[in-house]
Amino acid sequence: MPHDTTLIGTVVAGLGVAFLMGALAHRLRISPIAGYLLAGVMVGPFTPGFVADTDLALQLAEIGVILLMFGVGLHFSLKDLLSVRKIAVPGAILQIAVATALGVMLGLWLGWSLAGAAIFGLALSVASTVVLLRALQARDMVETEKGRIAVGWLIVEDLAMVLALVLLPAMFGSRGDEANGAGLLQSAGIVLVKVVAFVAFMLIVARRVLPWVLHWVAHSGSRELFRLAVLAIALGVAFGAAVVFDVSFALGAFFAGMILGETQLSRRAAEETLPLRDAFAVLFFVSVGMLFDPKVLVEQPLPVLATVAIIVFGKSLAAYALVRAFGHPNQTAMTVAVSLAQIGEFSFILAGLGVDLKVMPEEARDLILAGSILSILFNPIFFTLMVKRIRAGEPGEIETDEADVPAPCNAGVVLIGYGRVGSHIGGLICGRGEGLTVIEDQKDMAAAAEAAGATVIIGDATKESVLRKAGLDTAQTLLVAIPEGAEAGAIVRRARAINPGLVIVARAHSDEEVDDLVRRGADHVVMAERETASRMAERAMLARA
Repeated sequence: MPHDTTLIGTVVAGLGVAFLMGALAHRLRISPIAGYLLAGVMVGPFTPGFVADTDLALQLAEIGVILLMFGVGLHFSLKDLLSVRKIAVPGAILQIAVATALGVMLGLWLGWSLAGAAIFGLALSVASTVVLLRALQARDMVETEKGRIAVGWLIVEDLAMVLALVLLPAMFGSRGDEANGAGLLQSAGIVLVKVVAFVAFMLIVARRVLPWVLHWVAHSGSRELFRLAVLAIALGVAFGAAVVFDVSFALGAFFAGMILGETQLSRRAAEETLPLRDAFAVLFFVSVGMLFDPKVLVEQPLPVLATVAIIVFGKSLAAYALVRAFGHPNQTAMTVAVSLAQIGEFSFILAGLGVDLKVMPEEARDLILAGSILSILFNPIFFTLMVKRIRAGEPGEIETDEADVPAPCNAGVVLIGYGRVGSHIGGLICGRGEGLTVIEDQKDMAAAAEAAGATVIIGDATKESVLRKAGLDTAQTLLVAIPEGAEAGAIVRRARAINPGLVIVARAHSDEEVDDLVRRGADHVVMAERETASRMAERAMLARA
């Protein structure tokens, strides 16, 4: 019996070759992303051998984007999103303007029209959802202030690209003819109305219906049905948002996750979507590699280098300067800058639209694809360099304003971080009436710690001056409860130098982090998986005794 195996062949080739190249990359101690991209080149139309279906691969990659943004939304709340609006909105808009201007200059230098150069610059200004979130998740940064700013920045960029994708066809006809101003304003107004309608629908209707559906399914006791419900909500809301309201799949999925994130089932929903999320994220990188024609590196080396420079250095420096200008610490600025030093899915869509409208030359699309694959390859390297710099300490860091730091405390226990783990620790210590000093850089969490009875210092715990203000010189115990392993290592190293007799207890998420923290001076490192296994085994033995 004959079968149409196009879809199956694309999935098998994509995942199979990605596994081989990812394993090779892991063996060579480089990012697996490099292997996935190379796998895409190998099964793409520009290399000999098997050629997978590019259109199908791109659609499968969209599922990865949807599931990834849904997972991020589960860890977000509307309060988190609004808390970074003062930097994410103006910062993203200004960074888009800077990157677009740099792209326009390069396009005009290459002899393109002003409109084509503007679309080219706009494509270079928006970061990839998948790359940014994978990098933040790999380092447990999504739920930190730095992660929230980066994700909020990404949401604003997505909204800007949605607006651009609707306005470009209104501005240029099929032959690149410009539209009149009245039509342009009408199109912009329609987009604004649709976005507002989507947000209102999600906050008023979906906020009540979706949690009720998920709770009903959870009470049915069927794990299979629960998993199916989570996937149906994530994909259904994303698809409906795109079809009905003309917003992106990613934005629809993010809002669906954010609404379910307010329920007690958010963690379970995240765990159920994790396997599929990882598999389809791999297909995203494979699909990017399939679009890449290696000949462009030989035929246009200088334009490729200039494009990569704008993506990696131009817009990253702009983002860094903007975050610093808004008064955020150096590490936050570095994290946001490195996170945005790449381009991805929206860039491809804009490039294709510009070529279809006959406004942008096909040469520009080739440069965008080359810039995308090279920037994605470089991005993990930049993250590694940033983490090493944080661990090594930065002599150029701006110290916390003395006016914001109280006089040295005299508590026996100092706690770094008052998030999900830190708040439980603080509640136990303060509940026993013991003195506790908390260092926290987020004002809402600092207020919660103060309400619990702790002495609070708002500041960056990686700064030696802040640690000394917390009374670390005379403290007996330091508890490092933040999730970021890199920053925790820097804190442990500085704390050990300040007080050699201090008992330091830290948390970790992997064996590598445990080894690193112990090497830097931690006396005890708690890894959640180990502690859970130990307690469960202990309970089992007690029950049998």
